[in-house]
Amino acid sequence: MPVYTLPELPYDYAALAPVISPEIIELHHDKHHAAYVKGANDTLEQLAEARDKESWGAVNGLEKNLAFHLSGHILHSIYWTNMSGNGGGEPLAVDGVGELADAITESFGSFAGFKAQLTKAAATTQGSGWGVVAHEPLSGRLVVEQIYDHQGNVGQGSVPILVFDAWEHAFYLQYRNQKVDFIDAMWQVVDWQDVARRYEAATSRANVLLPTP
Repeated sequence: MPVYTLPELPYDYAALAPVISPEIIELHHDKHHAAYVKGANDTLEQLAEARDKESWGAVNGLEKNLAFHLSGHILHSIYWTNMSGNGGGEPLAVDGVGELADAITESFGSFAGFKAQLTKAAATTQGSGWGVVAHEPLSGRLVVEQIYDHQGNVGQGSVPILVFDAWEHAFYLQYRNQKVDFIDAMWQVVDWQDVARRYEAATSRANVLLPTP
């Protein structure tokens, strides 16, 4: 029985247009994300077989495959819910996301500074990767991470709450090689309600690591 399953989209393929075209959403979710789910499940089966046969020489490569596919599945699952056709703007107390807004100001100085840093991190990721905002539990701060592939260059224990997919399959059919334009447009569909829920959940588990920085 598969351990991981592809989540359904919380909207139809056209919901994020014109920022992201229906064709991209369909291919991205139904093909690319589905491939990471399959890859994670297949790798778990291969690891089980390696354990049964005590084929420990294969474990190193299989563990890398699991980290790649599972991280891809997790980040994409966050990505879909981070966006809404009614999103955009910035988090404001009047919209019920004041705690998130305060955390952004405290961690980055201002929303403008936060937006600039995440935009630059996502747009300048070399090759394939992500720009990610995560709650770092030791300091209690929000941090921006520039993730290579799906799992490289990540602070252990940090909880992603907002992710920008900077892989070419996320934008190339529509934006061609203008990744910066795609990242700039992404701000129009950010669902701050979802980000705020993720921030609240992350802060509620802040002490699962070490008690002090």
